Amino acid sequence: MTENNSIPSGGAALELRALRREFGDKVAVDDIDLVVPTGSFYGVVGPNGAGKTTALSMAVGLLRPSSGAAFVLGLDVWSDPVEAKRRLGVLPDGLALPERLTGGELLTYWGRFRGMPADVVAARAAELLRILELEEAESLGTLVGEYSTGMRKKIGLATALLHSPRVLVLDEPYEAVDPVSARVLTRILRRFTETGGSVIISSHVMALVEQLCDHVAIVADGKVIAQGTLDEVRGGRSLDDRFVELVGAPEVGEEELAWIGG
Repeated sequence: MTENNSIPSGGAALELRALRREFGDKVAVDDIDLVVPTGSFYGVVGPNGAGKTTALSMAVGLLRPSSGAAFVLGLDVWSDPVEAKRRLGVLPDGLALPERLTGGELLTYWGRFRGMPADVVAARAAELLRILELEEAESLGTLVGEYSTGMRKKIGLATALLHSPRVLVLDEPYEAVDPVSARVLTRILRRFTETGGSVIISSHVMALVEQLCDHVAIVADGKVIAQGTLDEVRGGRSLDDRFVELVGAPEVGEEELAWIGG
């Protein structure tokens, strides 16, 4: 197994090459090419069923592609998975977590499973629980199975950060997160990119992506239909307007749904 750390400045943190996934006769991801520059805060947006989650699942090694390849900092996710995943932190869609552990126990298990020293795991777990406002739940012995959706998102992010990765791939990280926690999350992710890390998030919220991201890709029907810097993709308009222009939206005629409010 060889390690490739010779990634030039400005190179690819994540690269998808002709990535494809078929489920029977349905093509969910249609030969996607995508390049995420190192150090970027990259947003992936698209309508429901566009193929975002499927593409990101293949990119991080959770779902095997029908064809194509994915690279993290130059390492092939599927031919060199151990080394690639050392550099990856992942918050997948529908994250399944052990229900009968507290947040601290989960982080301890996760860190030791990754082979991290016990003292390092303990120190980082305590810091993450404090910063992500999960310290009180831990002191009360609250189990992960009793966490709210927003708390589950935060402990999931903690597991993604624990081993100090260089690339974060986060599927809907702000979903069900309250405004105060969202600010904390944003500060963490901005610090991560300021220190040279790369963040890729998927989201349905255009305003959020505009606020956070410097690069963006629009995915529809399993294809990337636009990608580049935020300014390049939106072309002088709002991202929301550009998204609707590219993806389309159903029209509602004046006589349709006339019974609403009547």
